[in-house]
Amino acid sequence: MERLLRNFFLFLSKNKFFTKLARKYGLRFGAGRFVAGETIPNAVNTIQKLNHQKLSVTIDHLGEFIDSKQEAQQAADDCIEAVKAIAEHNLDSQLSLKLTSMGLDISYDVALENMRRILDAAEQSGVFITIDMEDYERCETTLKLFKELRSDYENIGTVIQSYLYRAAEDIEDLNSYNPNLRLVKGAYKESPKVAFPDKKDVDENYKKIIKMHLLNGNYAAIATHDDAMIEYTLQVVKENNIPHDKFEFQMLYGIRVERQEELVKEGYKMRVYVPYGNDWYGYFMRRLAERPANVAFVLKGVVGK
Repeated sequence: MERLLRNFFLFLSKNKFFTKLARKYGLRFGAGRFVAGETIPNAVNTIQKLNHQKLSVTIDHLGEFIDSKQEAQQAADDCIEAVKAIAEHNLDSQLSLKLTSMGLDISYDVALENMRRILDAAEQSGVFITIDMEDYERCETTLKLFKELRSDYENIGTVIQSYLYRAAEDIEDLNSYNPNLRLVKGAYKESPKVAFPDKKDVDENYKKIIKMHLLNGNYAAIATHDDAMIEYTLQVVKENNIPHDKFEFQMLYGIRVERQEELVKEGYKMRVYVPYGNDWYGYFMRRLAERPANVAFVLKGVVGK
């Protein structure tokens, strides 16, 4: 049943009709648990509350299915607005974004131009930018663009997904760039030709790339809600005397809040991934796919309205 629900929500996440419908009617049906409103002032308010709890943040202005160069430029403008807000309010926050929202599906050059505009603004404001990883189809191009930008900018990182067979190879390939990488399991539906179909293999590969990246001496963001992976990371850190300033944990806004606070109390850096914007639908569906138990919370929220 869990696999069926996962596949169902992943199918819905790519439906353009429902995406546009959700954009029109706003944050409803429980999505507010995972998304910090639709505007940058909403996001600023959420970040301030999290920072007060000693939680670091990365915000993501949600955007999917960009169809024109003008939409991509607007999405980049929104990211620049977010960067300026982070600096203006002195927030402990980074910015995450997807290359498809920057126009990657229109052309590589459109995405590159928009990324340079954002990184220039972020460099001036001292804000770090992470390029989120999307589906396998866009993986190679995403890493190519990251490498090109990393040659010119210090304030940029990206993501590696352990459910892809290529993950360990990508870690080694990127090592010469001294990359700041967010390591995740992966949230898209992929063919068994390119991704591990079984959870146990994804988990083992996740452990493998965590250890590889930490031992390479590059900064690692371990993005997981899985206690077994958290404990494994701490074991690697302890056995190899890895300083606490070389890694952090990351979790999604609205998920395992108590565990987030526990890690902070234990002396570890904890960063919360906080999305905002009216293009929340695809992100929300993927969160339900990752954790079908969240459906019960959503239904409870709807019934209670």
